[in-house]
Amino acid sequence: MASHDATAGARPAHRRLGAVRPRRGEAAGKAVLALCAFLSILTTIGIVVALLEPALEFFTEISPVEFYGGTDWAPLFEPARFGVLPLIVGTLKITVIACLVCVPFGLGAAIYMAEYARPAIRSVLKPALEILAGIPTVVFGYFALTLVTPLLRDIGIHVDVFNALSAGIVVGVMLIPTVASVSEDAMQAVPAGLRQGAFGLGATKFQVSTRVIVPAAISGIIASFVLAISRAVGETMIVAIGAGLLPTMTLDPRLQTETMTAFIAAIGIGDVPTGSVEYKTIFAVGLTLFLITLALNLFAIRMVRRFREVYE
Repeated sequence: MASHDATAGARPAHRRLGAVRPRRGEAAGKAVLALCAFLSILTTIGIVVALLEPALEFFTEISPVEFYGGTDWAPLFEPARFGVLPLIVGTLKITVIACLVCVPFGLGAAIYMAEYARPAIRSVLKPALEILAGIPTVVFGYFALTLVTPLLRDIGIHVDVFNALSAGIVVGVMLIPTVASVSEDAMQAVPAGLRQGAFGLGATKFQVSTRVIVPAAISGIIASFVLAISRAVGETMIVAIGAGLLPTMTLDPRLQTETMTAFIAAIGIGDVPTGSVEYKTIFAVGLTLFLITLALNLFAIRMVRRFREVYE
């Protein structure tokens, strides 16, 4: 009797769910997916190798101290000067202006779509933002040159024909869908129980959105910010058309400036002899741009892991 009770009271063993036998084609599908995963890694390695060799040859002729510490950039003039700081300042200037536009407006759009918009409005608003993300950047560049710059002059801001302010504003507008879409997906992933608990404690809709949902989705929101910053750093056509090609150390956004990507686009059209030190500046600047983007991504990974919330 005791033996029977012990047997009856014993808990059944938990069985792991899984396929009884491998299905046809599963191994091939797994191999294809693994190839897709490793392809991005191989592409990154190929980019680094393509940049590294000419860049190292450049630094054998031009000192890294002169390159990263100089404030005068004129590689095509005589005597040539290779101080890349004006390009870095121009890039960061455009990026900061773009972030001042895309971060608040993108996050605001994400909060509205995730917490306030009715399904019918959201079904229209989100595709509209995605269409904005699909507009070619060259169109944005001419938009900055022909509409934003005259508009800034009309409201009393004295800007050059080519200027960092209009280019940065338009880059920020281009990045609003990136911030809004990624942040909204992160907010949608927050469990409904957190919302219901906050409402049960008497919180208003605005308090729930800003003090509960945004902190709970902060890792995804930070990821959207860093993604937008990386795209702003690497933007080419908008800054080449709207900001100009004059490297300056000034922080005044009303003046013309040049970014690292605009320089690469201007020099890479084939007018500089291949193998010359002027030609190798493309790879040195490209490697610098790659290192900046890599640092941003490493920072993003660390921040996302630090603030990541796991819900069961």
